[in-house]
Amino acid sequence: MDGKKKVCIVTGTRAEYGLFYPLMQEILSDGTLALQICVTGMHLSPEFGLTYQEIEKDGFKIDEKVEMLLSSDSEVGVAKSIGLGIIGFADAFQRLNPDLVILLGDRFETMAAAMAAFVAKIPIAHLYGGELTEGAIDDAIRHSITKMSILHFVSTEEYRRRVIQLGEEPGRVFTVGALGIDNIRTLKLIDRNELEKEINFKLGRRSVLVTFHPVTLEHHSAAEQFLELLKALDYFADLKIIFTRPNADPDGRTVNRLIDEYVKSRPGKAIALTSMGQLKYLSAIQHVDAVVGNSSSGIIEVPSFGKPTVNIGDRQRGRVKAESVIDCEPQAEKIIEAMEKAFSPEFAAFCREVRNPYGEGNSAARIVKILKDSLESVTGLKKKFYDIDFVL
Repeated sequence: MDGKKKVCIVTGTRAEYGLFYPLMQEILSDGTLALQICVTGMHLSPEFGLTYQEIEKDGFKIDEKVEMLLSSDSEVGVAKSIGLGIIGFADAFQRLNPDLVILLGDRFETMAAAMAAFVAKIPIAHLYGGELTEGAIDDAIRHSITKMSILHFVSTEEYRRRVIQLGEEPGRVFTVGALGIDNIRTLKLIDRNELEKEINFKLGRRSVLVTFHPVTLEHHSAAEQFLELLKALDYFADLKIIFTRPNADPDGRTVNRLIDEYVKSRPGKAIALTSMGQLKYLSAIQHVDAVVGNSSSGIIEVPSFGKPTVNIGDRQRGRVKAESVIDCEPQAEKIIEAMEKAFSPEFAAFCREVRNPYGEGNSAARIVKILKDSLESVTGLKKKFYDIDFVL
């Protein structure tokens, strides 16, 4: 590849690809780096919309496809998927021989890629370590990937301190903001009429975007909590609802079944979408009155639109949050109370003035500059544990 450094990005979900998009574009346009793309997980599943096709439609060449997603959303199925993923990534990385692998976040697909790269002595750059999601297995996975990584790109200073607390050298931990905000600043979002045509659904006087994922460190709570959310949504008679389906997590199919039953029994009130894509998803945020659920996008991207987020339960507990985020318990009356606050003219006006703690964009350019400056010095995996002085 003409002496260019080979940088391999691994993506397993539609949301993750949406975050990676500006970074992939930045690497592709750089004259000293060669982009490799490895797709896995939900991208390759018909159940989740075969979203690898969206990557190809965007003009990217996919170098490897790693099949690892079993037709199961149980804990055993996820554990087996990780095992299959390690095997598949071992072969893929051997063929691609990248100089660096870039991983984002905390999903089990990412964990499999990290383990295969680490054992193969391929340096890992990890995006968004140091964050907390105390209600999900993601927390332990994220911290584990941090310890296998040689470079760290974090979204806030608080998260930078936490990565250093995990023993990572300060000179290799960089605060760059959130990539999702790059998309908000650079994509030309579509207007309300076009969005309604694209998704074949009319928004109302009041509309919400709902994404609810199972809380993976709780046993069999998905149905119970989601039913409480549906009760709250029914309280608002004139409300129009766009549901986006959850990820391939344990109990995800339970949530999908409840969504389908709800939409079918309330024609015209709600719609369920498997994969909106980044453009339609961000455009929907622009045109709804609030985002409701427990997705990280409600914490990280939504405040940049000046819109309120109703964040339900413990899944995102521990994250840095803007003042436009309303936390509530997963109980119908508490969700209703939070939604009423979100819909109030006073709070809506307040949200328009809120500062997003995850930055103002331009993260992709910062990351590429740091990568180019650092690639020569991260050829090995050896690193010192950085001790900090503190009093317990």
